[in-house]
Amino acid sequence: MQDFSALDGAILVDKPSGPTSHDVVDAIRRKFGIKKVGHCGTLDPNATGLLIIVLGRGTKLSERLMGDDKVYEGTIKFGEATDSYDSDGELTGSLPVMPMTLDELNNEAATFIGDLMQVPPMVSAIKKNGVPLYKLARKGIEVEREPRLIHIYNFRFTDYTEPLGQFRVACTKGTYIRSLAHDLGQKLGCGAHLTTLRRSASGKFDVADALTLDAVLKLSAAELEKRVLPFLKLAAA
Repeated sequence: MQDFSALDGAILVDKPSGPTSHDVVDAIRRKFGIKKVGHCGTLDPNATGLLIIVLGRGTKLSERLMGDDKVYEGTIKFGEATDSYDSDGELTGSLPVMPMTLDELNNEAATFIGDLMQVPPMVSAIKKNGVPLYKLARKGIEVEREPRLIHIYNFRFTDYTEPLGQFRVACTKGTYIRSLAHDLGQKLGCGAHLTTLRRSASGKFDVADALTLDAVLKLSAAELEKRVLPFLKLAAA
């Protein structure tokens, strides 16, 4: 049986808005001098919430953990569409928002529940002929993207005050919430884009059990070891 160190496993980080997921990995690698560090599911720079960071031999479980279902919460602004489908992009259209109640908005959101063939946004890390789409998008190049099969378990708005709707969505891995916001705006005829996004859960793991990145980087090596979810526990999850 393999011997595992106290740092072979994962820690749960509540990613702040700003850094990329790779920035979080780099910061932890540098702070604690761990050679193998990875993450399980990219969050856009402006997105916050649960980022599972795998350490040492725990990196062998990254693909498995990445495949878990996800839960997100966030805000969609109606009446404005952007090229990136979120607030980082350039405005591509602005239209009046039709009057609608929270119940009417939820009726529209419910039409997205189930299996969907989703077209990824141009501003994404998906590669076309070896080149990330976002690099092509920066040059003003738009290419055809292959739709991907995803599943939406639940998509519901908890509040709506024109033009902003607060939502919660449970979905399979690989779902672009930005695309979901864009597609809902297209369906409503007014356009929409994602303004905030927070991942609250991934598989059995919840952001309530995570430490902020600042808190993680203030830990001593011994304190970090106590926060690590051991490899064998992760493998059995």
